[in-house]
Amino acid sequence: MFFRRSPPAAAAPLSDQELLARYRLRGDVADLGELFDRHLPMVFATCRRYLAPPDEDAQDASMQLFEYLVGALQKHAPDNFPAWLHATARNHCLMQLRARQRAGPSAGPLVVSFPDAADVELAAARHLPDAAAADEAAATTETTLQALEHALTQLPDGQRRCLELFFLENKSYHEVAGALGLDIGQVKSHLQNGKRTLRRLLTDDPAPAAAPAHAPRR
Repeated sequence: MFFRRSPPAAAAPLSDQELLARYRLRGDVADLGELFDRHLPMVFATCRRYLAPPDEDAQDASMQLFEYLVGALQKHAPDNFPAWLHATARNHCLMQLRARQRAGPSAGPLVVSFPDAADVELAAARHLPDAAAADEAAATTETTLQALEHALTQLPDGQRRCLELFFLENKSYHEVAGALGLDIGQVKSHLQNGKRTLRRLLTDDPAPAAAPAHAPRR
């Protein structure tokens, strides 16, 4: 009697977190592309909601967001990728809108946003918002960004420039240090103290105790 070996079962598709972990380990953009494609309808819908027709603007924003993720996800592994991606897409679109406003004849200064990863992931505790909730969230976020922009102007130049280069321009510690002529310890100290001061300015907390001149090196 001959026994036929059953064909191997098809491998189950990797979860979001497994794909993310593999991308962070190998750096293969194909893994990130597969992960992004799963959530592209949500990303495009979010961009279209904020940027409005023509759809080319939403398509461009979606692709810009993917390019941002290539570097950002090497630095941070969100616990809830869909919620983090939704919040990141929304913030990217708000930055686009503020850039458009700046380009206008009566535009104000561009708002700079430095969201903490943990703050972004608070979205994981609730469902992704519908259109009405998104509009309300956009208004709230815009108010917050305006307050943040004002708070940034009150920071010492070193702290402000480190925050802008590290968070907005997505530069590494070494790149920030090279651009500003600082050592790594000074960069980390400026980032730590700048974020602490911003938090105090935005929440009206009492002034914290003075931080050490240099953050511990890792």
